[in-house]
Amino acid sequence: MYTICLVEDEKDLSNLIKMYLEKAGYNVVCFQKGADAINYIGNKVHLWILDIMLQDDINGYDIIKEIRKEDEDIPVIFTSARDQDLDKILGLELGSDDYITKPYSSKELVLRVNKIIKRVYRQSEINVINYEDYKININKRIVSCKNKDINLTTLEFDLLLLFLKNINKGFSREEILNAVWGNDYFGTDRVVDDLVRRLRKKMPHLKVNTIYGFGYRLL
Repeated sequence: MYTICLVEDEKDLSNLIKMYLEKAGYNVVCFQKGADAINYIGNKVHLWILDIMLQDDINGYDIIKEIRKEDEDIPVIFTSARDQDLDKILGLELGSDDYITKPYSSKELVLRVNKIIKRVYRQSEINVINYEDYKININKRIVSCKNKDINLTTLEFDLLLLFLKNINKGFSREEILNAVWGNDYFGTDRVVDDLVRRLRKKMPHLKVNTIYGFGYRLL
């Protein structure tokens, strides 16, 4: 279930939006004060809806700046009673994904939320593999652990992908050579051992099991 943080100081409006989003299948966490929202940053959230003008000293712009320090990619929708081009431009410059002017239909907001969630998560989930603390983006060929990138060579990434797509399957050294280096490689199969060693060093939580006298498998 996707979690949405709603920062809105109009309590009745907040309750109404929360009801519509929950009917759409989302988990909703609501805040009326900017300071409380900032304190929540770092928890698992898939999308933020921020009212720009709040009643305390912290506004929506302040909150998105703090969000971006923690996560550059999490989507943000700004809401505001002011239909000003300058507000929209500033919001986009700070990294917002959408801007909706009050008064707005709760149904329209839900539709915009659905569109962003589908674009950011449901499409990318097909191309992302999670293993232990690692996140592997297949298309971008990026491996990260707790938001820190791990630099893999082309061969290391190809070997990792082979293992991840065939968990618990044993591969001989010759099969790994053919899959990673290609059928036209004529060197010794001991390069496989060296590649596995390098991958283990860079990704210590990777459970690569040695099958003695044969090859390797990922558990």
